[in-house]
Order: sequence, then C-alpha cells, then structure tokens
Amino acid sequence: MSLELGIKVVTRYWLLPVLMLLSVAANATPNGSLLYENNCASCHGGDGKGGVGVPISLPSFLHSVPNSYLEKTIRYGRPGRVMPPFKHLSDAQIQAIVAHLRSFAPGKHPESLHASINGDIKRGKKLFGQYCASCHGANGEGGKGTGVTFSRPRELPIIAPSISNSGFLLAATDHMIKSVLMNGRQGTPMQSVSKMGLSAKDIDDVVSYVRSFENVAVKKKFTGESATIVFDSPNDLKTTVENIKNAAVAENFRIIRVQDLEEGLVKKGTESGREVMIYFCNFQTLNEVLGVDPRVGLFLPCRVTVVEREGKVQVMAINPRYLSAMYNNDELDKFCDKMLDIYTSIIEEATL
Repeated sequence: MSLELGIKVVTRYWLLPVLMLLSVAANATPNGSLLYENNCASCHGGDGKGGVGVPISLPSFLHSVPNSYLEKTIRYGRPGRVMPPFKHLSDAQIQAIVAHLRSFAPGKHPESLHASINGDIKRGKKLFGQYCASCHGANGEGGKGTGVTFSRPRELPIIAPSISNSGFLLAATDHMIKSVLMNGRQGTPMQSVSKMGLSAKDIDDVVSYVRSFENVAVKKKFTGESATIVFDSPNDLKTTVENIKNAAVAENFRIIRVQDLEEGLVKKGTESGREVMIYFCNFQTLNEVLGVDPRVGLFLPCRVTVVEREGKVQVMAINPRYLSAMYNNDELDKFCDKMLDIYTSIIEEATL
C-alpha cells in the first residue's frame, strides 16, 4: 500500500469518525441538570429549596425575574459574600442552568427591560427608610442569617437579601426592582408596597435610591485581615503536631482526626508526610455557632495544618474574622472573634 493510500485509509476509517464525534461533542447542548448538580446544588439544594444558600425554586421568585437576572447572578455572584462568580462557565452552560432552574416552577417570567428609571433619590432614601430598611438594612446590606431554618424563624422561607451588593445591582434592572416592589413575592416576607399605599412615583423614587448604592463605596468589615493565621514552630513536624493536639484538648476540644494533607489525592503510601491536618471540635460551641448561622459549616470543624518546608515548620489555620465578613451577621462576628482567640491560643501554646 502506498503512503498516500495509507493516509486516505486512516483518514477515512479512523480520523474522520473521531473528528465527527469531537464536533458533535463540541456542539452538544450543555446538560443544565448536571451543571446545576455540579455547581449549585451543594448550596441551594438539589431541589432548589435552599441549604447553605437561599431557596431559589420559589415560584414567586422565578416568575418575577428575567433570564438575564439569573444569568448575571451566576456569572458575577455576590462579591464579598458566599455566592462566588462562576467565571469558568460558558454562556451556553449558564443558559442551560437557567433553563433547569425554570423547571422548578414552570410558568411565565418577565422579559428583561434595561431602560433606567429616574426618580428622586433623596425622597427615595426617606421612603426606603420607612418601608424597606427594617428587613433589608439601613444601607441595603440585607437581613441577618441565611436561607435555612437554623438561623431564621421557621415560618420565613428566606431572609431579606442584600440589595446594595454589587453583584445584585449588576444583575437586576430598574424595572425588575420596580416589579418586585409593586407586586411583592408571595410566600416570603416581601410585601407589595403598592398595597401599603405607595404610588408609582414613590416606587420610582425608591428604585432610584436602590440604584444609587452603585455609587457608594461599601466599607468592608475587618479591612486588612489576613485570610490565614501563620506561626513558625521551633520544633520538628511530629512534635508540633502533638503539641497542637495537646493544646486543643487543653482548650476543651476533642481531636476528630489527624491526616496527611495529600490523603486521597495521591496513591496511598506515597503521601509526602510533610503536610498534616489536625481536626478538632467542641460540640457545644459548634452547635451554638450553627444556630447563629449554619453557613459556618463550610469551615468547621476546626482545622490546623502543620507544614514542613526545607527544614522549617509552620502552623497555619483559616482566620475566622476574615471569613466572617462574608456572612453579614454581627452575632456571628462575635463567635469568629472568639474562635480567632482560641486558634491563636492553641497555636501559640504549641509553638512556644
């Protein structure tokens, strides 16, 4: 067989079918259900009824927001809060997730209207203080707590969200905000302000005030806080690990487990042994903190990591005060302050 003929045979019977399969895969419609499961369900629940994240399957919510709001919410998230931006997803993948969300509550939803509403901001601020601030906060920062029952009254399906968050303001159009104000959201604490006596002009003024939050520099909690606590240890890794365990027990914590950081990530028996995590917990404190805000389950139970690099041993942990800023819950801040003191005490004791 000539070389030219061989190339044609390979192309005809092997390469072309492979290229065709790859083409079909590249143009296949993304699976919205699977994308939701992989990217959203861990926080919002497999059925969209909430968990760490707020419930998103409420018909009154899905029937009141356009696709563009859902798409931009997924794309931009809620900066400074738990909801991350999903920058790695393509537009087609995000649209597939939105289509899946719609399956939770089939029905009509509004189109996206991008025209601005020009109301009286000063008057809107006064009306906002009268009608909105008791739930959404004086500066639109949202209510305390989250969308699950541990940290809110059980008769409430959702706590008022932050409407001054840059992610919300990127996603929500003026007309969407106006529609929610006029109609409220059935099954939630959000009532129709029209039924409370506000006129269309009043509502335009409130919308313009809410939009003005875009121009306000939001003061971040705990500015300058490091994401981690890091201490140098004068001892070797094994001694430091034992010291951490003893110091945690002395602080009334129970050791849950000690494991190599690479466990489960590399073939068993090939772990480096130079990165060790110590898990410990005080169950009474854990229960109290979860009662304030169950989202802290993302970084509990307590974990301290001991790392050896080039003969130098360091001890590190997540800084609870840094994470606390994401949760918009002053009561939780107090617990995070307490946990920072405990972490610091344990690590200092272990590295003396």
